[in-house]
Amino acid sequence: MILIALGANLSGPHGGPSETIAAAHEALSTRNMGIMTSSRIWLTAPVPISDQPWYHNQVIQIETKLTPLALLETLQNIEKEFGRERAKRNEARVLDLDLIAYNDEILDRPELIIPHPRMHERAFVLLPLHEIAPDWVHPVLKTPLSALITALPAGQEAKPMEVVA
Repeated sequence: MILIALGANLSGPHGGPSETIAAAHEALSTRNMGIMTSSRIWLTAPVPISDQPWYHNQVIQIETKLTPLALLETLQNIEKEFGRERAKRNEARVLDLDLIAYNDEILDRPELIIPHPRMHERAFVLLPLHEIAPDWVHPVLKTPLSALITALPAGQEAKPMEVVA
């Protein structure tokens, strides 16, 4: 199961955050990947807490023949096309595309760590992921998704925005 987390909290060339996520689906589908399933979009507080606008987040499962590194490069190219700037960590952004998991592969390289090294601490990843893969188990921690959700740090606000079409 290949999982990508999408996030946006700034308007960009495709409109507001929800429109940006919809446009990102189109961009992904034109680059050697198919979207198998999508969570609802969730409205989530910034992590760490800040005065940024709240994020629109979603997790999707894709199918692709791209290698993990080629997929990462493709995701970063899409972010750049959408106007993503990388000036500092945890800043507001037009679009964020994170490779969360690539099947059960474990990869620890300077340019890519799979599964994503902080995913298990983020409600904005785990809650949408639970909608599409409730039985998923973290391949490094060997912990079921439900236990990861139970162990989330306090104070991460998240609520679903819409029904999946």
